[in-house]
Amino acid sequence: MHKNRLFIIRCLFPALAIYIFVFAYPTLRTIIMSFFNMKTISTSIKHWKFAGINNYLHVFQAPIFRQSLLNIMRIWFLSGAITIFLSLFFAVILTGNIRGKQFFKSVIYMPNVISVIALGNMWLHYVFNYKYGLLKTFFSSLNMTGLASIQWTSPDFIFYAMNIAYSFGMIGYFMLIYVSGIERIPAEILESATIDGAGRFRSFISITFPLLKDVNKTVFTLWTVRVVGFFALSKVFSPIDSSPQTITPMVYAYEAMFGADFVSVEGRIGIAASACVVMTVIIVVMFLLSNALTKGDHYEF
Repeated sequence: MHKNRLFIIRCLFPALAIYIFVFAYPTLRTIIMSFFNMKTISTSIKHWKFAGINNYLHVFQAPIFRQSLLNIMRIWFLSGAITIFLSLFFAVILTGNIRGKQFFKSVIYMPNVISVIALGNMWLHYVFNYKYGLLKTFFSSLNMTGLASIQWTSPDFIFYAMNIAYSFGMIGYFMLIYVSGIERIPAEILESATIDGAGRFRSFISITFPLLKDVNKTVFTLWTVRVVGFFALSKVFSPIDSSPQTITPMVYAYEAMFGADFVSVEGRIGIAASACVVMTVIIVVMFLLSNALTKGDHYEF
């Protein structure tokens, strides 16, 4: 028994060590830093100045941070509704008996293998360009002058343009998660429903979707984590200065860390750390909420 314990400890030690040094220690250090002021991230601990909750007060009193929280909530709901609906829609279609479904899976997933920066610039400079962009050309060819004249990169529409680009890049990722969930449902169950006269839509509502309960929980959590970490597209869609319409908490923390006009120079590292702690708390709360919403009987099949 003692030898087995030593063997288990030896097997777990590398993973545990990596977890402590790569995740646990940086997390704990960031939480501690959020209560102090320091000039740089590498400042010695003995030169840290205790700030208490002042960094958190500064963060929540900053209009730009409150706007970033509002933006992230809007991204979560707006892009989430589009992404999850289309991901599930494509997953249901591509798990049916259609030709070339492997090809279509690859095509839909393709944006995930492209750099986010490249993808964002494609949308920004090719699709949304108000002079020669794809949307302008398309609507102009249909004589829809109103839609063709929309300037998607203007302050009034830049947020929605960013959400469209983000959803486009995320659909394939969540589609594959739903595909794996649907494919593990025994075919006999769906065949029995078909024999009993249930149509495709009825089978989905009464059988497929309820059996995807755990998958929905996973999708909900992963979507929250990805949205809270929303960064690259925000920088792409505000190439000069961080726009209030596109800034997110992650961008705020980044700008606080490396300096920006809307973050005070003094104690900016502590301010950035406090913003990161707030984002972590949001993820934890959303995870607990997802667990609460998905409580109940689990189907076994």
